[in-house]
Amino acid sequence: MGGWIGVDLDGTLAEYDGWKGEEHIGKPIPAMVERVQQWLAKGYEVRVFTARVSTRESDELAAVKHAIHEWTKRHIGTPLVSTCSKDYAMVELWDDRCVQVIPNTGQPVDPDRAGRHRVGPDFLG
Repeated sequence: MGGWIGVDLDGTLAEYDGWKGEEHIGKPIPAMVERVQQWLAKGYEVRVFTARVSTRESDELAAVKHAIHEWTKRHIGTPLVSTCSKDYAMVELWDDRCVQVIPNTGQPVDPDRAGRHRVGPDFLG
């Protein structure tokens, strides 16, 4: 299979109800865990796409990556790679904060979803 699927950790793959430390990961979200397991069974590569592994000291980064590695091994059945970077091989991103945009237009696929969080649809910067 070509490419990889990115899955956000907090609020998508694992429950998130506020920051409790970089190594604390919430309970698995069953529907998403099952989806990831099905993708893996079909031969897709899945990566945990999370800000937790962005700019950190090397010892902190190692501890966070280890926590994600162990959590995915325990709840998904296999350890997954964690990243905070996307590349052209990423074919999908599953994330509770995403707003999908129609390519080359800047327009949201679902206008009702746009702006639900911080900026609103009329935000101009």
